[in-house]
Amino acid sequence: MAPQFLSGNRLRLLNSGGEYFPALLAAIGAAEREVHLESYIFEDDETGQAVAAALAAAARRGVVVRVLVDGFGAPEFATRQQPYLHAAGVQALVYRPEIARFHLRRHRLRRLHRKLALIDGRVAFVGGINVIDDFNSPHRSSPRYDYAVCVEGPLLVPIQRALHRLWELVLWARLNRRYRLARLVEASAAACGEQTAAFLVRDNLRHRRDIERAYLEAIGAARDEIILANAYFLPGRRFRRALRAAAGRGVRVTILLQGLVEYRLLHYATQALYGNLLAAGIRIFEYQRSFLHAKVAVIDRHWATVGSSNIDPFSLLLAREANVVVLDRSFADELRQSLAAAMRDGARELSAGSWQRQPWYSRLLRRASYGLLRIFVGISGYGGRR
Repeated sequence: MAPQFLSGNRLRLLNSGGEYFPALLAAIGAAEREVHLESYIFEDDETGQAVAAALAAAARRGVVVRVLVDGFGAPEFATRQQPYLHAAGVQALVYRPEIARFHLRRHRLRRLHRKLALIDGRVAFVGGINVIDDFNSPHRSSPRYDYAVCVEGPLLVPIQRALHRLWELVLWARLNRRYRLARLVEASAAACGEQTAAFLVRDNLRHRRDIERAYLEAIGAARDEIILANAYFLPGRRFRRALRAAAGRGVRVTILLQGLVEYRLLHYATQALYGNLLAAGIRIFEYQRSFLHAKVAVIDRHWATVGSSNIDPFSLLLAREANVVVLDRSFADELRQSLAAAMRDGARELSAGSWQRQPWYSRLLRRASYGLLRIFVGISGYGGRR
C-alpha cells in the first residue's frame, strides 16, 4: 500500500532517552483526557518506574490511560508494573503473553515491537525507544543510542487509528469488554506546521511490506546519498541488491551498525554480509561507544525515516512495527548531522582490504552464523527469495 503523505505537521527529532523521556513525561503530566502507550519493553528500572508513576497519576486525576506491552519483550510486566497500574485505574494489557517461554511456534514470533504514545489526541511519539533506562544495558558507560519523533498535526489521525485498531483486536481476542473504547478523544487533524510525513505500520494483514517497500522505493530513487543506521541489520537479497545498485550508479551509501556484541548469532550473521557490501563500494561503520538501537535513514537529504523497524527478518516479516517517513529537508538535515556526529565520535569505519584479510576461521564463523539464521527463518515459514 502506497504511503499516505500528509502536510501541515510539526515534527521534532528526539535523540535517545535523554531527550525522549522528559518530553514524554511532560506530555503525560499535562494530559487531561486520554493517554495511549505501546511499548515492546517496559522495564521496572528508574525510567520505567517514572513512566509508570506518571501514567498512574494521570489515571488518578480522571484521564483514560491505556497501556499495551509485549509479552516477550516485557516478561515481568504482568507481575511487577501491571498490578500497580491497575490499582491506579490504568487499563494495562499484555500482547501475546508468554506462557510456555521455550516452546517454539510460528505465532510466538509475531511480537508487538512498536513504540508509540498518543496524548489527548494532540501530540504523539513514534520511534525506537522502549520504556527502559538508557544505561540499563551490559555496556553502562555511555547511554543507548536511539531516536524518536514528537508529532503534532494531521499525522496524529493515522497514528490514533493504528493504536485503537490494535487495542480493539487485543480486547476481541481476550473477550474483554471492560476496556472497550468508549470515551474516544478525536485526534486533532488541524495543520500546525509545514512538514510532510506519512505514518507506516507493518502487520500480517494489509500492511505486510509497507515499511520495506518504502525503503526500497526511496533507495531505488536515490541519486546522491543514502545513510542507514540500524541496530539489527540482516536484509534479504532484494534489499541488498538495491543498495549495491545504488552504489553502482554513483550514490554514496553509508551504513551505521552495531559494533558491540548483544546477540552473538545475529551479530556474526550480519558481519557475513560485510564483504559483499564493502566490495560494492558501500561504507560501513560500527558504533562502539554504546549499544546502537536506532532504526533510521536519510536519503538525498530530503527523505528520512524514524521508527521501530529494523532491517531484518524479525521486523520486516514478523513483528508489528511503526515508522514515520518524512519529506522535509530541515528534518532530514538534522538527522543526517546527528548520524554524522555519531559516526565521527563513536564509530569506526571498516575497510574492504582489512575485512578481506580476516582469518579463515573468522570468516567461517560468520558464514555459519548466517546459515543458521537462514535455517531458523526457513523453519519458521518466512523464508523465500527476498
